[in-house]
Amino acid sequence: MFKRKNTISSAIPLIASVQDIHWSRTHILSLASQIILLIIGLFIATNMIINMGERRLQEDWAGQRYSELQTVASLASDKMSFLQFRTQTFANGELLRQYLSSPSEEQKQKLFQSWDSLTKHIPELLGLALYDPQGKLKFATSSNFEGLTLPPKLLKGRSAMGGGEIFSSDMAFIPIDGKLEPYIFQLAWLENPDQSINGYLVTYNSVTRLLDTIKPAFFNPNSPLLLLDHQSFLYAGANQSNPLTNMPDTLGASLKQTHPELWQSMAMNNFGQYHSKNSTFVYLKVELTGQNETKREYFFLSYIRHQDIATRFEQWTIVLVIASIFIALLGVGLIVFRYRYLMERKARHNSIRLSNGLFNTELSYAITNDSGRILGINESAANSLHYQLKTLTDRSLQRVLNLTDDKFNEITNILYEKQCWSGCIGLDDDNHQINIHIHRESLSPSEHYWIVVFNDISELVASRQLAFLNQLLSDGAIAAALTDAQGKMISCNHCFDGLMKLHGDHQLDIVALLGHEISNVWGNILTQVTLQGEWQGQVSPFEESRFNKNLKVTINGHLSLEGDIEYLIFTVETNAPAPMHSPAIMSSKSNMVMRMVDLENHFNNTSENIKFSSSLMVMDINPEGIFNNMGDISQLEKRQQDIETQLLIDLPPSYQLAHLQLGKLVLFLPKTDATHTHLFAIKTLQNLASHQLDEGINIGIAGYLEKQSLEQYLANADVALKRAKQSGDQNICQAFTRTSTFDFGNTSMY
Repeated sequence: MFKRKNTISSAIPLIASVQDIHWSRTHILSLASQIILLIIGLFIATNMIINMGERRLQEDWAGQRYSELQTVASLASDKMSFLQFRTQTFANGELLRQYLSSPSEEQKQKLFQSWDSLTKHIPELLGLALYDPQGKLKFATSSNFEGLTLPPKLLKGRSAMGGGEIFSSDMAFIPIDGKLEPYIFQLAWLENPDQSINGYLVTYNSVTRLLDTIKPAFFNPNSPLLLLDHQSFLYAGANQSNPLTNMPDTLGASLKQTHPELWQSMAMNNFGQYHSKNSTFVYLKVELTGQNETKREYFFLSYIRHQDIATRFEQWTIVLVIASIFIALLGVGLIVFRYRYLMERKARHNSIRLSNGLFNTELSYAITNDSGRILGINESAANSLHYQLKTLTDRSLQRVLNLTDDKFNEITNILYEKQCWSGCIGLDDDNHQINIHIHRESLSPSEHYWIVVFNDISELVASRQLAFLNQLLSDGAIAAALTDAQGKMISCNHCFDGLMKLHGDHQLDIVALLGHEISNVWGNILTQVTLQGEWQGQVSPFEESRFNKNLKVTINGHLSLEGDIEYLIFTVETNAPAPMHSPAIMSSKSNMVMRMVDLENHFNNTSENIKFSSSLMVMDINPEGIFNNMGDISQLEKRQQDIETQLLIDLPPSYQLAHLQLGKLVLFLPKTDATHTHLFAIKTLQNLASHQLDEGINIGIAGYLEKQSLEQYLANADVALKRAKQSGDQNICQAFTRTSTFDFGNTSMY
């Protein structure tokens, strides 16, 4: 009570001291710094807006320019296709055909007059030329082309092209009237009716004039159009009125040398924008003369100076500067007014804000003094702590949270050092978890308080625990169950429920569910899971079991930090007819080990006479107690692999070896009687003994009875096998054989 009264009374002088206006040097410096920051901020913001506006205009220009480049590229491509069509039309002309069929001076003059008329009326057509089948020039419309020769690869026999195809060349330069002129030539094959070459027609087209027919509709002098090849040489766009200093201005000049950064960007992309310090570039890669034989790529390039963009944005720049000055004046007045207001009402405003934020919210808050005694707490915080609100005032936070002295001192030291602390604390039990944030604030250099924020995360912890359990369950195989360390089932998946026929009843002991084969070795299982993390084994159906097949059981453990088992994950699988074998261990004869379904098919397809003279031998290769004690199915699989290998080495071709189940093998011996089968069994045991593999092996032999199925045959052999196991000193026994008794030393037959 006294502490709370002293806290309130000590805060009153602080509130009263700030109600009077007193402009100290600190206040003046603070006000001046805010005004300076406002001016600097407005200057930066205005400059950013101007730059963003100019950049937006640059991007708009680049977008519009790129669309224009696409249109020009499309039109140029269409124009090139038209030029090919036009060349083909010239090649099929009647005058040319008449001249080729009957060359004469009169026909040549008519052809020349026709070609001269074409070159005068078609601006981009520089001229035409006719070559003989050997590639030598016959005549051309202009002497400028007399020194040009055809590429050897286009002559007959060296090119796969011909017939109605048109070849378009790369761009090149030719001097015309003292100036370089970029051109491309197109070649048409002139063939006789027997498809032999009668000559070549070549048309020469100006690249510059071709683009001039397209460019005026899209471009202006301030944004020139340049055409470059894949090696950065300029083919169109020279002699600009006001070119950039680092741009090529003469035909044949290299952009790679004048502006390597721009060319690097163009070479790595098919299209895009490039912004330099003074200009913006837009480029597009096109194929104007692409052929099947050669891929020819060119670039359309255009640019605009940033100064031109700034000129367009100049009016908006003036408007923005005037608006910034007006906003700065308003901001200065607002800062002065607000600063004066805050100086008068600071203490009262802070008190009201703290109270409203603490008690008029759904969040859980509490305020304590610097020693952790609660001065005030809201209803939501009391509910989170499971206390009544009126019982918490003036109580120690340490007692409310059930903290030890060491833990509370640790929290206090952290608060003094870092001014904040966060942590999770369990109340009553581990199911009630509270997340706590504590901030240490000061009213004055000598007076501090704590603001405590409570968050009830019990549901979150429970959800995480449930998700963790579900994760453990989902980590298993198809049929899986989750139990505690004592085997009490916690949960299982649908596959396990269906396999065990639980019908939703999961409150069971899994040890009793799997039978005595598990319960007898439960202690060994827990030991192995603790040491190795996993146990594997096999269980068979018993009298009151819920399953009717042999099961392979894998048990994985989840251990605590102390190494104790917290949960067990059971994975249950129905045993396959035969265990898996490693190809590296088994020899190639392992392919002769049959599945039971294959043995049954073989048995059913065998004639009755062969069956009548056959025997069936069942071998149990599992030594008594080894499997249950070791709990490792892999050891039994390894033993079975070794035994199968030895059996297959000396196995007669007519005998059939098959897997009955894990630990059991079955041999079908046609054309044998009980005596031969018994001798074969003795020889087999002797062979296994030489390799130290005969331990614990028991053999049951049965003879075939008329019209028996394989299942009945196996049942009779199992009778003999059980006798062999029960006899103690004898490991080979017979049942239902065609002879009654044989004596072979230490073995007996029944």
